[in-house]
Amino acid sequence: MTSNSHDRTISRELCREHRRRRFRRHSRRAYIRSVYFLPSLCTLGNAICGFGAMYVAGLDFPANTADRWTLFFTAHRFTAAAYLIFFAMFFDALDGRLARFTRHTTDFGGQLDSLADMVSFGVAPAFLALQLFRDTITDIPVGLSRFIWAVAAMYMSCAAIRLARFNVSNEHGEQHHFSFLGLPSPGAAGTVVSVILMQQDLLQHGMWFTRTLGLVCTWFLPVIVLVTGLLMVSALRYPHPVNRYLRGKRSLGRLLFVLGIGLLVIVRHQYTLALGTLIYALWGPVSWAYVRFRSRPAVNPQS
Repeated sequence: MTSNSHDRTISRELCREHRRRRFRRHSRRAYIRSVYFLPSLCTLGNAICGFGAMYVAGLDFPANTADRWTLFFTAHRFTAAAYLIFFAMFFDALDGRLARFTRHTTDFGGQLDSLADMVSFGVAPAFLALQLFRDTITDIPVGLSRFIWAVAAMYMSCAAIRLARFNVSNEHGEQHHFSFLGLPSPGAAGTVVSVILMQQDLLQHGMWFTRTLGLVCTWFLPVIVLVTGLLMVSALRYPHPVNRYLRGKRSLGRLLFVLGIGLLVIVRHQYTLALGTLIYALWGPVSWAYVRFRSRPAVNPQS
């Protein structure tokens, strides 16, 4: 009698465990079928902007068309593609804000965000830089052309590693996003496309020295792509500009400084963005060198 009661107890426990497992599997399937709409929509907008940037950068002049939008995007394809990357950054910032504001940060949203970032900030900037170099510098040696391709491939690979590392170590919550390990992929992409915007603006002027500076930017672009790619997978710390320096109560001087930067962006955004993103990309190695220099013990000349 005792044995039969024990067997029935075990059987009930097994049935309950089976029901719990089936409920967990059903809940997981239902969770993937239903997603939070606005953050996911912004994330997909990020990916679409990155994909659109690659499409626009690869356009050729149409043979027979009267569509003004097609003609406009073809004539200004690299400038339009760079602005699409900035639109992708806007959607990338917006989806995180919406998710944290509504307290709907999920693992699914984080994975989808990284996939979209890989398109917009990993593949698209490398493709733009490669297309721009091939379009501007003609009759280059085959070996140099393959080297430029390898630099773009290295940037894309570093972006993939950077995003995978972020997925593994990421924690939800605003308090965990005051600094980044390695240059963030939007920062690297912003540096590349800002230099592209500046290069396109320089080449549009008729003066010889501005066109010369534009060609210098073109030759310097592969170096920027390679350096920003390597900085993404580095162990250098980068601050989050908004969370660390702009939120909360700040001094009046900082308010005027940010206002001045905003006015410079309005007046001449191509050069302001290029200078600002280059400064942010170099922030990590310069800060590391400064800390190493400060921590070095002073040498006593009398010893």
